[in-house]
Amino acid sequence: MEASTEEHFRAMSAIHARGWHSAYPGHVPEDYLREVITEDHWVPYFREDRATGRCKGLLLYAGGAPAACCTYGPVRLGPSPRQSEGLVIEGEAYRGWGEIISFYTEPALTGRGYGSRLMEEALRRLKAAGYPNCYVFVLRENAGARRFYARHGFAWDGTSVDVPFPHDTICVDLRYTRAL
Repeated sequence: MEASTEEHFRAMSAIHARGWHSAYPGHVPEDYLREVITEDHWVPYFREDRATGRCKGLLLYAGGAPAACCTYGPVRLGPSPRQSEGLVIEGEAYRGWGEIISFYTEPALTGRGYGSRLMEEALRRLKAAGYPNCYVFVLRENAGARRFYARHGFAWDGTSVDVPFPHDTICVDLRYTRAL
């Protein structure tokens, strides 16, 4: 379902936070995960995105409980301080493409097909919106997510983005692309 209410935004934000805490220890500074990545961290962003139409959110329920969520829309280019201070996304060649901006499954529910159902719907919506291609960024060290995206037709196109975090930590996101 399209995320449109405070309840949806809170559920998505909590899934994002649990996803970060599950996937990124040892890669993102522990104090950043603890102090910044809280269960309500993304609520204002989802609210603003909905109000401005910048991107859309999808929330998948299983048995009445939120199981997976994503945000999607036109590619982000330029400074992206929401993700990380100092992050600049380059790639004029991708202008006019769609992007899976964020994608998380409740960690306790991975491997049950919820993420695949949500990805298929997000890709269907991007194609219906007229985007010829799309991409998603994935942490280089996140082998499980890389395999998931590959199963859904994405492949690394050789480009990457350095994502700065506190304490001079740099994470590397790989750009995975696919035709729609």
